[in-house]
Amino acid sequence: MNEALAPLTLDAAGWLHLLAYYLSLSLLSVGGAMATAPEMYRHTVEQQGWLSPHQFSDSIAIAQAAPGPNIMYVALLGWNIGLNAMAPLTGWTAWLVALASCLVCMGGMLLPSSWLTWSSTRWLRRNHARRSVRAFRWGMMPLVMGMVLATGWILATRTTGIGHPWAMWALTAAAAALVWKTKLHLLWMLAAGALLGSLGWI
Repeated sequence: MNEALAPLTLDAAGWLHLLAYYLSLSLLSVGGAMATAPEMYRHTVEQQGWLSPHQFSDSIAIAQAAPGPNIMYVALLGWNIGLNAMAPLTGWTAWLVALASCLVCMGGMLLPSSWLTWSSTRWLRRNHARRSVRAFRWGMMPLVMGMVLATGWILATRTTGIGHPWAMWALTAAAAALVWKTKLHLLWMLAAGALLGSLGWI
């Protein structure tokens, strides 16, 4: 993991790189934007150094705790990329650059996938009875599950305040069991996670 940040260069090439990356990543968001988190982590944290591991995981945690769609974490990642690019400057200039970075990331992530969803949905409705269409749907299930599990792996293996590495896996298993076997609302588990995090236990 790359803790030493190498901020995005604020020139035309840098902005085009950011936009082109999210435009291409948008077409891989099968199963939702959360499924692309492992690739975003590899590129923005490990390869480019635009974000720290903690900024990445904190952006996802905040977006998941807030009401709204999962894709909001992309906006927070863009915001942090912009702020890192302006460091150590603060104030309105830094905020405007962070907002621009946020819009570039969100726009790049939304446009191709929205067009693909609209066009493919129309096609699937016309051809839903075809054997190849049914096979495609069944074939995509393990791919989506694998991408979502990879996201959980990245978030669970980052450095935390827990003294023993197995404690994070025990907490993950307990949360999964509660979701599977009980009707406990997810907000209670989010609140418990927020409490444990504020106490420095995770």
